[in-house]
Amino acid sequence: MDWTKKMNRLVWLGAACMVFLLAACTISYKFNGASIDYTKTKTIQISQFPIRSAYVWAPMQAIFNNELTDIYARQTKLTQVNRNGDLQLSGEIVEYSQFNKAVSADGYSAQTQLKMTVNVRFVNNANHDEDFEQRFSATTQYDSSQQLTAVQEELVTQMVEDIVDQIFNATVANW
Repeated sequence: MDWTKKMNRLVWLGAACMVFLLAACTISYKFNGASIDYTKTKTIQISQFPIRSAYVWAPMQAIFNNELTDIYARQTKLTQVNRNGDLQLSGEIVEYSQFNKAVSADGYSAQTQLKMTVNVRFVNNANHDEDFEQRFSATTQYDSSQQLTAVQEELVTQMVEDIVDQIFNATVANW
């Protein structure tokens, strides 16, 4: 009987220790990928990114600007302002081009590659060591038997999402 009491006490003591340890340890996950000190950084200013490339598809500018502002609205608690932001993003779309990627046996183009490049200037007024100017690019391919006008919106949207993710990671994710 004495042995059973000791065993029960030992089990209760072990359980109490486990509860204490689990309560003392906390694990925090951030699924948005942002690592921002919101005590120092509260606002972001995102300027419009005009198209400065030789080849132009007009809706690309709106698609890019909307996606860029949306990612910061969805994945951070930063307030978007028109001027004097703690973080400032500006730049321009500097390249939108297409070229033959692959040639078929009959000598005609089989695949066409579409490329988009955006020049970004980032200013962090809380920590100017993080300021940069950098180009971000994305490419995608499509079958040359298709007209660009038929697939352009889908392909540009894919490239914009890729570039916006790159910009987000470079500015606030600190990977």
